Amino acid sequence: MPSKSEMIRINERIERSGGVINERDPNFSTVRLRLPGGSITPEQISAIGRISRRFGISSLHITTRQTIEIAHVEKGKIPSLILAMEKIGIGLGAEHEEVVNITTCPGTERCRLANIATGEILGKLDRIHFGKGMPIRVRIAVSACPNGCTSERLSEIGITGLRVPIRNEGKCTGCGTCAHTCKETAIITVNGRFTLDKNKCMECGMCIDSCPFHIIQGTIPHYLITVGGRRGRHPQLGRELIRVSSEDAAVEIVSRVVDWIYRYAYSGKILTDQMDAMDFSGFQTRIIREFGEDGTESPA
Repeated sequence: MPSKSEMIRINERIERSGGVINERDPNFSTVRLRLPGGSITPEQISAIGRISRRFGISSLHITTRQTIEIAHVEKGKIPSLILAMEKIGIGLGAEHEEVVNITTCPGTERCRLANIATGEILGKLDRIHFGKGMPIRVRIAVSACPNGCTSERLSEIGITGLRVPIRNEGKCTGCGTCAHTCKETAIITVNGRFTLDKNKCMECGMCIDSCPFHIIQGTIPHYLITVGGRRGRHPQLGRELIRVSSEDAAVEIVSRVVDWIYRYAYSGKILTDQMDAMDFSGFQTRIIREFGEDGTESPA
């Protein structure tokens, strides 16, 4: 059994966090765990199974936000369950008006389409922001390329890894591999030469990697930061805030966005619907002035 001091600490955590979710039956709750980026060790998975069985839980739920939920937990058993999870290095998750579990794809560590590494930036964002009390729920998601496997542009704050192709026309053999690879038909033939339509290019970097002669090069990876996306009944892409080439700059800008939301957003209304009232344009101007880089900043 948890000690009195442990019970006080855990109950305070439950009161502050949305990680304990009320169910239809008022006698039970769902406990959401904290798993940044959905990463977990085999030992932790086994331990979660053993703990869940000990508390009479028959099944677990893998969420769309890369977490695990333990459903139908009797309310009186919740503090003991949370304490048992903490002992294996798994904390209580978040759900309500706070920064919730930060999601990310595997990045360059595993994915051949990735433009940026995601492990370190995930760790930094999680340590700085997870569980921070906010006037609204804030989701932060990172995708290493524009394929958007984490739906980062549908989150309140999204980071997308980009690479801009640079073609050397003098060395191009005209094989057409890049044009065939491009999913946006952004590479077309004009007067016998392949030309990039910048309005169509999503800067995914696929044409760079596809060139069999390594003639197409690319800029260093960029971090596109978007703000104000939403899922739900009326999904909407976030607005482009800025593009930067430094992971540290991306992390700092996310901190600025979180602070901006904390200071200016009103509760009871999703971010997408109040960004104009919050003067997003002025905020973007300030961010570009401080962090803008030639060729990477977004237009106001």
